[in-house]
Amino acid sequence: MPTRAGVSPSCVGLPAGHWPTITDFLIERFPAISREVWLQRMQDGLVVDEFGAAVTPARAYRGHMRLYYYRALDDEPRIPFEATVLFQDEHLIVADKPHFLPVTPSGHYLQETLLVRLKNQLDMDDLIPVHRIDRETAGLVLLSVRRSERDAYQSLFRQREVQKHYQAIAPWRDDLHFPLVRKSRIEEDEPFFRQREVPGEPNSETHIEVLEVKGDRARYALSPVTGKKHQLRVHMNALGLPLLNDRIYPPVAVTPDDDYRYPLQLLAKSMAFTDPLTGQPRQFESRFSLKF
Repeated sequence: MPTRAGVSPSCVGLPAGHWPTITDFLIERFPAISREVWLQRMQDGLVVDEFGAAVTPARAYRGHMRLYYYRALDDEPRIPFEATVLFQDEHLIVADKPHFLPVTPSGHYLQETLLVRLKNQLDMDDLIPVHRIDRETAGLVLLSVRRSERDAYQSLFRQREVQKHYQAIAPWRDDLHFPLVRKSRIEEDEPFFRQREVPGEPNSETHIEVLEVKGDRARYALSPVTGKKHQLRVHMNALGLPLLNDRIYPPVAVTPDDDYRYPLQLLAKSMAFTDPLTGQPRQFESRFSLKF
């Protein structure tokens, strides 16, 4: 199935099972999507099997097969901030992402994502992120123009050949001595989107320096060696330095909704590496800045 309004089709595998129809399986597998929505998608020809045959409402269930379908959101909130393309060639796009904008579709976001916006803006159906940063974080995101070349760029991250530097605003503690290195073991917490430090062999490492101090706050330079989910936020919170406007660390009972007046003060500021396809040195810097 081709890209539709910048959105690539989603895929779901059909396991072995005894559902009467494919429709019954989809309703059980995706409880947040009503039967009426699936029936409308099928009527519009937006659900097909891996052979390209349309799925009809009464089609009998058959396991060990893939289905492809288009996601749609009836009421998707507009995110009133725009990304900027800082660099573009035949292999790579470097975007400067604002706070609050997700990199890829998920949950309540589809059109209002960096990837879908850029696909539509640049008319590039095969565009795909090389890495991701949190929705709440602003700054640099690399995207591969050709899917076949994505792994060449991703290997740079796997092999830690990308120099990544972040900036953050957080409380100042004069009892800590900088620069310092934070190493710890980070694992999934409850609920699933939170992370936490636990005892055990470290699987994360961050280098932390102070750039400037202003009153009871400071601007920090954070250089992650590893790339665990929420690593910088977890490490800073563990040091008693929770990032300004962080709504998750330290954890709260109910995560509040977005308030655009208070963006998380975390920025993917700069990145440097040798391009694996051209051999050229690459260095990029975000145009965004953080405010005390």
